[in-house]
Amino acid sequence: MVSKFLKKIIAKDQLGLNTISAICSESKIKIGNIKFLKKNKIFLLLIERFNKESINEEQKVKSILKFEYISASKSKNINQNNNDTILELISINLFKKDRNYEITLLFLNNIIITLTAEIIEVTLEDQKINDKN
Repeated sequence: MVSKFLKKIIAKDQLGLNTISAICSESKIKIGNIKFLKKNKIFLLLIERFNKESINEEQKVKSILKFEYISASKSKNINQNNNDTILELISINLFKKDRNYEITLLFLNNIIITLTAEIIEVTLEDQKINDKN
């Protein structure tokens, strides 16, 4: 039997963000579980992802994906009036723009969220491992 443990990964550079992107690709996210706490400069997503780093890749994990030092958030092709719509994350990309960074979350169906960040600080923290699919 493989022991279960909850992970926490902190990315502070391109390589770390690439790791989180790979782990989170194919994650499902309800629109209602996306929050931008503008005063705190935090952008949060509650995701359900496959446990790609374990032997049982079909096992699902509920995780929090937290982006810190976010000064702005823009979305494209999202109907924010339907909180139950489920998005599928394809990748997370990073671009340098002037003195800031742009973090782009790319979803299926040409849905995009772009975050403007002062510095890179992204945390992926597991909350619960689901035994059943």
